[in-house]
Amino acid sequence: MRTLNHQVDLCVVGGGLAGLCAAVSAARHGIKVAIMQDRPVFGGNSSSEIRMWVCGARGKDNRETGIIEEMILDNHYRNTSLSFSIWDSVLYEKALLEENLQVIMNCSCLDAEMDGNKIVSVKGWQTTTQTFHIVKATYFADCSGDSILAPLSGAEHTYGRESKRDYNETIPPDERDLKTMGMSCLMQFRETDHKCEFIPPKWAYQYTDDSCFKCKRHDKEENYWWIEVGGLQNCIDDTEELKDELLKIAFGVIDHIKNHGDHGMDNWELDWVGFLPGKRESRRYIGKHVVTQNDVETEGKFYDIVGYGGWTMDDHFPEGFYYQKGETTIFHPAPSPWGIPFRALCSKNIENLMFAGRNISVTHAALSSSRVMATCAVLGQALGTAAALMVNSGTDINGIDIKELQRQLMFDDCYLPFMEREVSPLTLKAKTNAEIVRNGKDRGEENLWKGNAGDSLVYEFDSPELVEKIRIIFDSDLNRKYHNMPCRFDLVEKNYRMPKTMVKEYAVKITDENGNVSEIHVKDNCQRLVFHEIGKKVKKIELVPFADFGGTDEMRVFSFELV
Repeated sequence: MRTLNHQVDLCVVGGGLAGLCAAVSAARHGIKVAIMQDRPVFGGNSSSEIRMWVCGARGKDNRETGIIEEMILDNHYRNTSLSFSIWDSVLYEKALLEENLQVIMNCSCLDAEMDGNKIVSVKGWQTTTQTFHIVKATYFADCSGDSILAPLSGAEHTYGRESKRDYNETIPPDERDLKTMGMSCLMQFRETDHKCEFIPPKWAYQYTDDSCFKCKRHDKEENYWWIEVGGLQNCIDDTEELKDELLKIAFGVIDHIKNHGDHGMDNWELDWVGFLPGKRESRRYIGKHVVTQNDVETEGKFYDIVGYGGWTMDDHFPEGFYYQKGETTIFHPAPSPWGIPFRALCSKNIENLMFAGRNISVTHAALSSSRVMATCAVLGQALGTAAALMVNSGTDINGIDIKELQRQLMFDDCYLPFMEREVSPLTLKAKTNAEIVRNGKDRGEENLWKGNAGDSLVYEFDSPELVEKIRIIFDSDLNRKYHNMPCRFDLVEKNYRMPKTMVKEYAVKITDENGNVSEIHVKDNCQRLVFHEIGKKVKKIELVPFADFGGTDEMRVFSFELV
């Protein structure tokens, strides 16, 4: 058997949205990264293998931006057929095109070498090549969901539900237990123009009436999250057994919908069933701070905020599908947004271990709000940015410059609640005809520049100034009502497209110190955050939007800055 050795600055274990965003962010900031993923595709619960749409913070203007918005917008632009394989390819491309990022797919992490309280290397087995991969790194990021590096490194971690008295919370049970939220195998239907039959497998459960579906919506509008088991067992050890149970339930539910009663599904056919369960909860790390229900309810106003949540504390009963007393989850109220601290991403006892995703340092109650994928993604980007900052500055987790980390995240279009983004001194030095685009606020209708197609946003200097690059934030409609992908395939689907507010065509006109004018003309923009390298002294720079995806006459820009 071959063994391949790799030396990097950051090793990311796990290729869900948190792990992918961590790896891409770190690589973009100039450090060498390896990502070890045990599946053939990226995306975790959002991938073609599981197909949960990407949810995040609720409320006006609270949609997550940064790398997760970049990936979703790429998908809306390219994925006109709404194919999950194309979504997979968008995620794969983000890793593939980063020159500082080495991708190790189909590789399960199975061992870790330790030196005291530090991880020296991790070892994985790649099934497709029958090769061991040993990755040595300065820092390690566990974004695996199940926290595989916890038992391998001796990192402090927990499993199950705390008691009320452990952290003075009201949501948990009176006594600590090992119960969790369960896992689900999702399914998708496709609408046709004719009646479709369904013949169930003999091993599927039979549900001849609605008595088994109390408070469980089962029609074409549902994504069937409530086909959920595992909370009373172990969501790691028993995964294969639980998958078998989920499939029996899923095919039984499909049989019920199609063959028992009128559910308005005659012209709908089964398009896909997931054979890989999507997990909600298993091991959670103990970090330098444990985020609690009380932290969530008081908006998480930490000094070291690097991300935010905004989902309700959506606490699924451990019985899952078999809970028959009413709704299978309680949506405990939570503010949106609420801040998540860097300390919750850092191991309490392993010096060079961080984590992002559903396995961060939170109680069970807080997890029920922080576990959704868009939240996990922004935490991944924060982790990757932090790793790059530490490597590039020669500091460690305890010595990291939190304010510099927050500044970089906001510059990279990661919104941090309760914080103001600083605008570059060069931008403030220039004369402008549009003050609003340099107010440091990149969301909210009140912070938009609105103009007609062909209007210019202008910066002009009394004397020529060196401009290295420009930063633009367009309007991708952070209040759009659709996710990255659908949970069903309608005969005619009008959503899951590029936001109509997004500027598609624009020009940047540059007048240099000698009065010469050059132009950067973009006809196919699909991104909210855009940079252009300038690298020379200029007298004047103009941004001229010409068209958007909605074909309107109103152009919309949040930010236009000089760096």
